[in-house]
Amino acid sequence: MNHLHQAFSVRFTYTVFFTERLFETTNPLIADFLAQQATDQTRKKLLFVIDSGVVATHPDLLTSITTYFEHHTGLVDLVADLLVIPGGEVAKNEPAFVEKIVDAVDRYGIDRHSYVVAIGGGSILDLVGYAAAISHRGIRHIRIPTTVLSQNDSGVGVKNGVNYRGKKNFLGTFVPPVAVFNDSTFLTTLDDRDWRAGISEAIKVALIKDAPFFESIEASAPALASRDMAAMQSLVHRCAEMHLQHIAGGDPFEMGSSRPLDFGHWSAHKLEQLTNFEIRHGEAVAIGIALDTLYSQQLGWLTEADANRVLTTLRTLGFALYHPMLDANNSTGVLKGLSEFREHLGGQLTIMLLKQIGQGVEVHEMDADRIRQAIATLKTQELVNQ
Repeated sequence: MNHLHQAFSVRFTYTVFFTERLFETTNPLIADFLAQQATDQTRKKLLFVIDSGVVATHPDLLTSITTYFEHHTGLVDLVADLLVIPGGEVAKNEPAFVEKIVDAVDRYGIDRHSYVVAIGGGSILDLVGYAAAISHRGIRHIRIPTTVLSQNDSGVGVKNGVNYRGKKNFLGTFVPPVAVFNDSTFLTTLDDRDWRAGISEAIKVALIKDAPFFESIEASAPALASRDMAAMQSLVHRCAEMHLQHIAGGDPFEMGSSRPLDFGHWSAHKLEQLTNFEIRHGEAVAIGIALDTLYSQQLGWLTEADANRVLTTLRTLGFALYHPMLDANNSTGVLKGLSEFREHLGGQLTIMLLKQIGQGVEVHEMDADRIRQAIATLKTQELVNQ
């Protein structure tokens, strides 16, 4: 018998739009996008799922959305029931929220040619993208990220997921959005922690890929810390651009064991869990970056001066670079993050470290004693800086 061989590729395209006041009736951006997607065959429906934290800080948002689509009639049928779901990690920990979105898809007849629109931080975007992907084998989803972290990182990528059995992103899909709308107006109401948290992902990608980008963050750190919007808009745009370049660069659905954009993340994911998610993802990533920077210095790759530049930039932005859970029980908790990271990657452990600022290098093992040494250094420095 002759064997049959099959090979095909699927092309994905989407645009990340940058704007302000997206739902003002005078802003045609989302209306124009939907008009371009329109076909004569069927009327498309639009189901919104919105982060409750965003509704709390933007009390006119629900009315603005309704008014916007009343003004731009004929494009889509807006589902009148705007779902509001708690944001933050609780959104990804509670299976009932997946069910709530799937139920709405069913009740309102949201088909594969309609849209589910998520407005919120990264957790809401992850949740909604996952629920959309598993409904009818895939409903188109639009992302409207409202935090620095989601506008420059998770919200522009191709990953969706929820936590399951105590493990972060254990259930998930690789499905790109059909569009992302980054509205900087949402950033104005973030608290200082959320404003700061997303900057760590920009530092991460700069350190492993682009020394001039790191230098620009380093130079603008005081302005970013004092909430300069122009500095933030520049950072978000460049970071989003680099993430899109990475996704297009060869392994968008992470078939291999390499996760270069997860520099600083093996310990960050575990630290989030160990603190019961009391620290933000971006805050944990800042600590993870500091830890792996010191580890890279121990290996003789990074000079002490460059390591200090990284740590100083993080501290200038307001990050604390030590948490007691780092060395609880002789660091057994955080070290377990290495084996869990390997399991999540599948197969070989692959960790990104720094050869120099702007150049990452992958390793396949890390020494526990060196990690403990880096933790001890962070603890000592934190006490000095208090």
